[in-house]
Amino acid sequence: MPIGAGYPAVAGERASPIVLTVDAAAVLGLPSLDEDLSRVEPLLTSSVSAGDPFLDEIATHLIAAGGKRLRPLLALASATGGERPASQSDLLGSVSVELVHLASLYHDDVIDEATVRRSVESVNSRFGNLIAIVAGDYLLARSAEIAAGLGTEIAGLLATTLGRLCQGQVAEVQAAFQVTRTQEQYFTAIAGKTAALMATSCRIGALTGGRDTVEVDALSEFGRCFGMVFQLRDDVMDVVATDEELGKPPGQDLAEGVYTLPVLRALQDRAVGPELATLLGQPLGQPEQDKARAMVAASCGIAETVAFGRRYAAEAAAATAGIRSRALADGLSALTDSLFDGQFQ
Repeated sequence: MPIGAGYPAVAGERASPIVLTVDAAAVLGLPSLDEDLSRVEPLLTSSVSAGDPFLDEIATHLIAAGGKRLRPLLALASATGGERPASQSDLLGSVSVELVHLASLYHDDVIDEATVRRSVESVNSRFGNLIAIVAGDYLLARSAEIAAGLGTEIAGLLATTLGRLCQGQVAEVQAAFQVTRTQEQYFTAIAGKTAALMATSCRIGALTGGRDTVEVDALSEFGRCFGMVFQLRDDVMDVVATDEELGKPPGQDLAEGVYTLPVLRALQDRAVGPELATLLGQPLGQPEQDKARAMVAASCGIAETVAFGRRYAAEAAAATAGIRSRALADGLSALTDSLFDGQFQ
């Protein structure tokens, strides 16, 4: 039987059945948020400009490529609720979390040996691994400097978050190519590598916005749950989306031996699990990678992962009860719900 026979094609034939492009600011529906986000862009560039043309080119490479800017969006929404223009502290807080995110992408692409990021050549591919690592470190340094200027609480929070990110990444690397990876190990990893920074984005915004302890904690919990939903969605996309939709080649996790929840659930599916297990546990050539993706897409793994995402979405909605502004609470809940569309039941 040819490679992939008996399983649906998953790449390059049609758009995936998941919502891939979410206009987050529009979904939130908060006044002035678009304008505040537009003020973040030049601040991101100026915050990493050192006056050295080569370093500036590297440091701004992914900034210029664009992005969803979800973390700055969460920080600004948490700070202002759309009720006032963002202050300079609010803007700097949003920049600090985005620089951490960008730095993680620089480092991740080295680990993954990626060649494309956000539909442009990755930094490591263009400039080499050493430059990419050092440039990522530079972005972290600039983020730390900005956070220090916002006070000891925010500086300490960002430092703690960096530690969580590293712990999550190490946990993921440790589990590479292990078909025995457990759901608990998976959730521990994504809580560190993704949800921690989303929670910190909301918390920093709440702090720069001068919110009280109840709201700070509620927004932080919302950010954590939102981050879990976001990563679950991202892991589904890596299986079902096309390279045009992702802005990078799909199936990267499978190729790198990172077995995400859709894969772990597919391994428990009696229809495909036994055969899938014989493919995994080792580096895959492109035909085997395509076959494995098709098998995961055909399994119960996608629907069950979406079900987990909806549970975290419900937790995120519950966390918004501690937010005084109903417009902000409703907007955040709508944003979480928008990550999956109605075709996944």
